[in-house]
Amino acid sequence: MTADQLDPAEILARHPRVWWASPTITLAGFGSLAIFDPGTGDGRFERARAVSAPVTFASFTFDGEASGSLVIVPELVVEVADGETTLHGDSSLMPPAPVAVPPERDRPRFAGSSLPDHLWLEAIGSILEMIERREVEKVVLARDHALWSKQRFDPHRILARLSDRFPDCFRFLIEGLVGASPELLIRKTALAIESVTLAGTAARGLTNEDDEILGKEMLSDPKALTEHRLAAAPVGAILRSIASDLSHPASPELMRLANVQHLATPFSGHLDSDEHVLELVARLHPTPAVGGVPTAAAEGIIKDLEAMDRNRYAGPVGYFRANGDGEIAIALRCAELSGARARLFAGNGIVEGSIPEDELEETRLKLAAMLSALE
Repeated sequence: MTADQLDPAEILARHPRVWWASPTITLAGFGSLAIFDPGTGDGRFERARAVSAPVTFASFTFDGEASGSLVIVPELVVEVADGETTLHGDSSLMPPAPVAVPPERDRPRFAGSSLPDHLWLEAIGSILEMIERREVEKVVLARDHALWSKQRFDPHRILARLSDRFPDCFRFLIEGLVGASPELLIRKTALAIESVTLAGTAARGLTNEDDEILGKEMLSDPKALTEHRLAAAPVGAILRSIASDLSHPASPELMRLANVQHLATPFSGHLDSDEHVLELVARLHPTPAVGGVPTAAAEGIIKDLEAMDRNRYAGPVGYFRANGDGEIAIALRCAELSGARARLFAGNGIVEGSIPEDELEETRLKLAAMLSALE
């Protein structure tokens, strides 16, 4: 049913259980008709889509053999898109908006990482040696950053801050995982599909002139272009096998965010035959933007060297509809919240020519997006 137009900020103030927002749609879920872990292995995406509901939210672990993926069917979903508000479920389940009283917060304290900086740098060195021996072409090495606070972290406050700073990203909250990802894994509307590969990162400039210089340097940097090519080419090959009219620019474009800029290749086309959006996710995940090349070798190296469990970081996150349409991003620029503790993540693609110290600094740039929202 349709309803009076509601502002997404007003909906967020009502503290929905789950949240998804992109530049074109906002979805807020209240209550829970069903919540389950679809399990592990190749069948987890098929099991996840076995539910039949107008809108279902999902967040999957990066590692297909790890438990902890979540599928949630809310009792009420509020959808804001194309200037209209649509209610899927019983509107009486939506709570009244609380009185906004910003809580006093102390600055969170750093509580450690699974790998200290010097060991993370050593891990990059090991990967570069494997690349030199031609055992692998690219490995995305991630690190975590734990925080502790005297007060519980408020995910809705964090979402509001992320929405203000990153309105063009995919903002999400699903059972303690909150973030603003710039990377679209797959969007499906009827037979139309879209995907965006991001790989290659540079800082933003202090002035417009500096910004242009940094962007142009990245567009001509051999290391950044190699990293991007290794990420984008396999995605294009997979999509082209199921969408013969697939189109994409001949060279990467710049995607500029508030704190960083990325090399981006957008893909668009139409499926030759209909598939559920989660079938497309199963084809694509993990992309080389979060795993590596070749996939199996890179995943093995990640398990050996990261010294942490990624959980749902870098996994598919988003929503799908009963007709198989949906929008799924890669869970980047995110944090796991557990009461007064938070765990943030950032990862970089390591390729031939990577400089360990530069990679460490790049993770700090990426972590800054969430750190500013949690303070």
